[in-house]
Amino acid sequence: MLTIHADSRGRAFAVRGEWIEAVGSPERLAAAYPRARVREWPGILTSGFVNLHGNELLEEAYHPDPREADTLGTEPLTGDVLAALTLDSARWGASARRGVQRMLAHGTVAAACEPLRNRAVRDAVRRTGLGIVGRLGRPGGVPSLDPCASGLPLDLPPEREAGSAARFAVFDVRDAAELAERGSGTCVATVVAGRLVFRRR
Repeated sequence: MLTIHADSRGRAFAVRGEWIEAVGSPERLAAAYPRARVREWPGILTSGFVNLHGNELLEEAYHPDPREADTLGTEPLTGDVLAALTLDSARWGASARRGVQRMLAHGTVAAACEPLRNRAVRDAVRRTGLGIVGRLGRPGGVPSLDPCASGLPLDLPPEREAGSAARFAVFDVRDAAELAERGSGTCVATVVAGRLVFRRR
């Protein structure tokens, strides 16, 4: 089934399966595809983020289960706190899945990683559909689920066009400048491989 994703700034993507079939105004795409399902979002459609700290956030941090919040809190655990935890493969895999979900909630569609060494993390990430791009060495900056808070230039994939992979995000802001100022917590939806994988309630 074809779905039209339309923002409030006059831009829309027609998505069929894992691909963007057409890009244009909501009105033009609705006329071209009258039987399509239409999803209207506040803000701007973007290509989403590449989070440059994939290794640091997925296999060098533990994302507590909500049931652990009373003892471990809700923020990713690193350093000495992480070293004090006893984590088997099942807990590492579950942590990676939660980490990916938190990335998706910030409009991240891909993570930059050196090869993931932890097999449980690698398998969990692969199953989520999050894109992985290679990197050489540490990127600097501060690892953050919010790419806007890392202190590094924002890394956005190429602009989406007809024939592009259906991998994008929507942020409830007026433009890219407001997105950089307010951060990726303004994400209202993330689409990966044509699937809506995050939607702000």
